[in-house]
Amino acid sequence: MPRTPSFLTHPHQAFTAGFYRNDDFDFQVRLALGAAAFGATDAGEVLSTIAPVRDNDHDAWFEAWIELGTRVRSLADASAEKGHDVSAAQAYLRAATYFAIAVDSVAGLDSDDQLLPTFRLHRSAWDRFVDTTSHSVERIEIPYEDGPMPGYVFRPSGDGARRPTFVMVNGSDGALTSLWSSGAAGALARGYNVVMFDGPGQQSMLFERSIGFRPDWEAVVTPVVDVLVARPDVDTDKLALYGISQGGFWVPRALAFEHRFAAAVLDPGVVDVATSWTGHFPKNMIRMLDDGDRKTFDRDMALGMKVSKETAREWNFRARPYCTDGYFDTVMEVRKYNLDGLLGKIDTPLFVANPEDEQFWPGQSKQLADAVSADAHVSDFTAAEGANYHCQPMARTLTDQRMFDWLDDTLAER
Repeated sequence: MPRTPSFLTHPHQAFTAGFYRNDDFDFQVRLALGAAAFGATDAGEVLSTIAPVRDNDHDAWFEAWIELGTRVRSLADASAEKGHDVSAAQAYLRAATYFAIAVDSVAGLDSDDQLLPTFRLHRSAWDRFVDTTSHSVERIEIPYEDGPMPGYVFRPSGDGARRPTFVMVNGSDGALTSLWSSGAAGALARGYNVVMFDGPGQQSMLFERSIGFRPDWEAVVTPVVDVLVARPDVDTDKLALYGISQGGFWVPRALAFEHRFAAAVLDPGVVDVATSWTGHFPKNMIRMLDDGDRKTFDRDMALGMKVSKETAREWNFRARPYCTDGYFDTVMEVRKYNLDGLLGKIDTPLFVANPEDEQFWPGQSKQLADAVSADAHVSDFTAAEGANYHCQPMARTLTDQRMFDWLDDTLAER
């Protein structure tokens, strides 16, 4: 077969050597390939799309995912027009995933003008998946102080039976499609209802309505529970809460106040969100934060952003959902996202994923599990299993097996 020279000495070692030198590109490829296990991507589509895109070519990276999403969306539309709903649903889901990658890719462009149009392409494809999937799905509105949060209730069937229900809390930048391959599909296959929603600072709430993050996620989760306990198809004794990525902070924060969940999964556990921001700051910058020296901190940060375009891009992407102005004020806002004084209040049994090579919050899964008063099962995921890195991007079936076996056993005791 034809061969193309690779920067790898041995291309089969891409798992360990990396698909790209750019960490963000590499991690996104791993996420995309892992999603193939649940039909949210096709491995060949992913690999053929990235093949011509060079490291750090942000424009080409964005355009590649837009082109792939557009092509797969056209395949979905063609199948839907002919009444082939299974084929249509599969393609709509893949298109939604590819557009979601493009949404995140806007962070690397010189302008964010493409952010809202690209998000709307993603959400349109997702909603067409909802319309054509064989699962029973209901769109819901969850009461919230700034207007309702949009959500979806997926059911394994439309029989109306009372079922255990898996409520999913997304991370800081994840799309709904990422939840599909991070537990939703696995939960449905095991007979759970699944609830997904956009909370403050997430997806439509941020991009369409400019509603930002908040640390006190109990104000978000409790209205979700209130909606669910009123439904006849929900077994209220078997509610489970799941949090992925930064959701691994929001879920335990909510559990310190909301005690109607029978079990929860943290993927991974997060005790202090700000460490992923400040962990590489020099000591003098930390002192400026501690001393309240806004002027000097903002000056030094602005200088650093001028030196590194990549750093400036990453800052803009990560800071947007906090809806604050200025470097100092943004970091001080992020510092509010910690579980100080709250871990002892959590009495919900926990499954805590602990991946090797965790990039953002290393060590915090075990720290959290050791500190809570509830029973906490820590599940180690290793590189030898193909399950390292944040949220085990290429080992989601293994993750499903472990967390749902634990969850099934835990809920059976109710």
